[in-house]
Amino acid sequence: MADQNSGDIPKAGAPTRRLYFEDAYLREFDAEVLETRSREGKPALVLDRTCFYPESGGQPSDKGEIDGVEVLEVVDEDGVILHVMAAGVAGPAVHGRIDWPTRFGHMQQHTGQHILSQAFFEILKGETVGFHLGPEVSTLEIGLPSVPDEALDRVEDRACAVVWEDLEVKTSFVPEERIGEVPLRRPPKKHGLLRVVEVSGYDYSACGGTHCRRSGEVGLIKIIGVERIRGRLRFTFVCGGRALADYRRKDREIHRLAAGFSSADREVAVQVERLSADHKALKKRAGRLEERLAAFEAREAAAGAAGPVIAEIFGDKTAVEARFLALGIIRSGEFAVVLATSGEGQGHIILARSEAYAVDLRGLIPVLGARLEVKGGGGPSLVELVTPEVGKLGEAVEAARAWLEASEAKLRPA
Repeated sequence: MADQNSGDIPKAGAPTRRLYFEDAYLREFDAEVLETRSREGKPALVLDRTCFYPESGGQPSDKGEIDGVEVLEVVDEDGVILHVMAAGVAGPAVHGRIDWPTRFGHMQQHTGQHILSQAFFEILKGETVGFHLGPEVSTLEIGLPSVPDEALDRVEDRACAVVWEDLEVKTSFVPEERIGEVPLRRPPKKHGLLRVVEVSGYDYSACGGTHCRRSGEVGLIKIIGVERIRGRLRFTFVCGGRALADYRRKDREIHRLAAGFSSADREVAVQVERLSADHKALKKRAGRLEERLAAFEAREAAAGAAGPVIAEIFGDKTAVEARFLALGIIRSGEFAVVLATSGEGQGHIILARSEAYAVDLRGLIPVLGARLEVKGGGGPSLVELVTPEVGKLGEAVEAARAWLEASEAKLRPA
């Protein structure tokens, strides 16, 4: 989404007075129902006035209720604000109440976005090309290919310094012909009378969203993630109450981990790195032991085989262990193998054959696919499949055995 709302005031003749433009802190209002429409099977009210902000420009709509009935969403359809309701209301006079914690959270995030966007531009000349305010975190796309950690720290520090200066946040409506007098961070994409949001002397943006009165109400701006997308960077950030909740959660997790390691919280990262290294070493050792065990089991299976086809189902083996066993069997003699396992919550089927046989095991994929849902593939001598239908593994193994036995002429050594 764009990094700014349209910046437009309502179209001339728009039926609804937008009270959130006049006072973003107004929580309740009285209104008249002008019209009732239907949207996706739900009643949708058009009011003569509203505090409810409609979804626009990266900011979600407000939550709340009208006459005690939940407002599911608020949308702007060609200048007409629709309040989509969980049920109908009697009207014509109604009383609305927005969910203040949600509204104030949106105000903190959106005001924080303006400050953070300007900090990126001021410090790194990085232009904002996208903004989305989500239910838990917000994202900001910046037109930069990369940002080192040290530079990102400077952006964060600058943004938080502006917050702590407690600057006034002002809004005004500016005619299009005078918009050049305003030092906007980005030129507006819309025309006509534009709404400008100013973080006093720091940032100027054409925006129709709801914002705090002062930058200090944002509390804190924290970037918590970054990813590359479309040749630029997308930053995940939180402000205010969301930043506090994020810090509280992470702080408790760190203390829980520290208690588990019997270490100080600052030593958790070192302990995790050490544990990870130990795990990799143990996994490597376990892999070697699995291969040795599979070799013993393979010789035992080959010695007890009644024919060239060996088929079996295991409930206690992983797919890796089954693969080791299958490969061990075909190395120890001239066999075709069908092994299945359900030990990892889904079914795994391993098909393998000795190189001496001419049969192409990929021919079994459609045979098994006709009996149960399978995904996977392989080559002529090794096929690996997975299926969510564990209960049908027995049927699949028997079908594979029958297919291989029917191909016994091909299974004879060339």
